[in-house]
Parts: sequence; C-alpha cells; structure tokens
Amino acid sequence: MITTDHVPGAPGWIDLGSPDVAASAAFYGSLFGWSFQAAGPEAGDYGFLQLDGRTVAAVGPLDAGAISAWTLYFGTDDADATAKAVEQAGGTVRFGPHDVFGEGRMAGFTDPEGAEFAVWQPVATTGFDLATVPGSLTWTELYVPNPDVARSFYQAVFGWRAQETPFGDMTYVVVSPAEGENADQGGLMPLQEGGRPHWLPYFEVASCEATVALAEQLGGAVHVPASDVPGVGCFAVLADHHGALFAVITSTTA
Repeated sequence: MITTDHVPGAPGWIDLGSPDVAASAAFYGSLFGWSFQAAGPEAGDYGFLQLDGRTVAAVGPLDAGAISAWTLYFGTDDADATAKAVEQAGGTVRFGPHDVFGEGRMAGFTDPEGAEFAVWQPVATTGFDLATVPGSLTWTELYVPNPDVARSFYQAVFGWRAQETPFGDMTYVVVSPAEGENADQGGLMPLQEGGRPHWLPYFEVASCEATVALAEQLGGAVHVPASDVPGVGCFAVLADHHGALFAVITSTTA
C-alpha cells in the first residue's frame, strides 16, 4: 500500500507537466476537487494540487520538447547514489541530482525500456500528504515493451521485491519496496504495440463510473472504459484535455 511515509523505493511524489498550468489545475480541480496553491515566485508556474489543504500532487510547465505527462518520484535516501545506480543498471540520467529550495534533492531518469521517472530525497518536505484515499494516489503501473528488463533494472536500483500473480491469461508482476509488510505499490505490464513506455498513476475515487463521465464532460478522453476486476475494484484509464494519461479506481477495499 502506498503511504505518506518516506520509504526508499516507494512513490513519494507525483507531478504533472502541462502546456497550460492554469487549465490543468482547473481540469483536475473539477474532477477530483483539488485546489491549486502556487509554490512561490522562485518556483515559476509550479504549484501544489491540494485536497482540503493537504498536498496530493503538483503541476508545472513542460520542459522544452516534452509532452504532457505525469511523473512519478520514488523515495531515496541518496539521490546521487541512485543516479549512479541508474547508470550502472542501464538507465539514463535526464537531469542530475540537485537541491530544491532546501525542501529536498531530486533527479530525473529514463529506464532502459524508455519510461521516465524521478526520485526525491526529502529534507524539509517528505512528499505528498495524502495517499490511498479518494482524490489521491493509490497505485502505479509501468507499461514497457519488455517488463522483465524493467523488473531487473528497478530491482538493481531500488532493491524492489516482485511477486508474480496469475491474472487471466497473463502474469501480473506486483512490486514493492525492499522492506515493509503490505507494501505493494504497483505492477509491471507489457506495452501494447504503438504505445509509449510510461508509468501510469492510479487515483482513488468514490465512483469510477461517475468520474469517467465527468472527465469526458471536462474534455478528457477514455482509453479504457470503467471495468470491474473481482477482488480489486472498478478502474478506468483516461487522458486529460492535454493528453496526459492517468487512471482512476474505486478499490474494493478502499
């Protein structure tokens, strides 16, 4: 389970790169009830997305040449050491470790299969304030051409544990940090032909069907319609009005 504790190798932060920060804040505000709180003039247009005053995510302007997408940050106790581990395991450093206004230290990477991710080494800011409740991050999935390659990479970098679980006619690989009970945080999935390697965030919602309908009204698109998975819940995969992919789920146990 994803938590708000700092756990090395577990999701601890998530942000959205957007071509129009105000429009994205309005979209997700209407969809999830989030409010936007600017991070201050020194942070440019970057700001926090909050639910009842607690930060669940963030949004900022796109880097040059980038497409709108959500980025997952995994916790680390040493961003510099993680950067070296990424390179040794066959990944690429997109931007090197650097301090963020005394709040923490971050770095961005691309895994060997082409999926982008980042790490956060906390100082003053541990990470997001809410997880696994409606309106917050509750699960993650990695979509890449060869999940076995990705599995070996992330195990080398973060020491992840992996468990194979039968799922229909395929095997679903569930990953969790090196330590901790009940710490499952995501799954590894084969990428469909023509798709772009990516990490997909799942946000918990009170009603999957109602959220899907609202997302369409707000200008979003449905990539996978609301679907029931016995023992898991009802989920859907969506894209916001700028094309950033995300998923929503009404968990059976939430």
